[in-house]
Amino acid sequence: MQVKSGLSRQIRDTWEAELGKTRRTSYPMPGPDFTYGVNSYIKDGGVALALGQWNSREAKSLPRKLERDYIALNREAVRSGLVTAHEHQVYRKHHQMWRPLPEECTKPQGLNLPTNMTFGISTRPSTPIGDLLEHRYQRQWVEQQRLAQEAICLKSKEKIKKSKVQSTRTTLLRKYQPPEDPAPLWHLPRFQKIGPHLDTFQTPEMRQKAFSAHNSDAVARRGLHGLGIYNIG
Repeated sequence: MQVKSGLSRQIRDTWEAELGKTRRTSYPMPGPDFTYGVNSYIKDGGVALALGQWNSREAKSLPRKLERDYIALNREAVRSGLVTAHEHQVYRKHHQMWRPLPEECTKPQGLNLPTNMTFGISTRPSTPIGDLLEHRYQRQWVEQQRLAQEAICLKSKEKIKKSKVQSTRTTLLRKYQPPEDPAPLWHLPRFQKIGPHLDTFQTPEMRQKAFSAHNSDAVARRGLHGLGIYNIG
């Protein structure tokens, strides 16, 4: 009892604030013979045993649980003539069909790499500082642009030479072939001898001349009846 009371008095004196001094906010440090850390109770032989041998564990294949193939069971049940749910349940109780194992489990792990294969990426070649200081790449780019522009101009000139000659009014009139007069429309016999009520031409010759001039000029005009602007392009 005296030992406990003395220990409690010592702890109390340690934590109580002394007169004229600040209160201690940390634990008292142990003596110089104190060893820090946690005791290890595992005896594995130390460094010598680790260098002398290598403890490796063998890979154990875990037992895989087979799963029932319900799709195959349903297919076989339908082939047997069973269509109701109760008949399918009875068929599953008396027949067992298992799904095959995944292919990735049966394939060997890892890749078959060649023995002389070098891993990594190739080193980037050094930049030619002399070419940069002499502006060689700039001159090369300007020369490429000049050659490309000359090629475009040459192609445009060849296209103009090979393009079709534009047709004029004279060439269109030369190629024009007047169509044949269609057969006259059928009229009632009582209206065949009745003449027109209005005639704007002075004589029939002037009327024929005007219509012939219109038909010859209609080929160069736009529109269904050749009454539009001239088609020159």
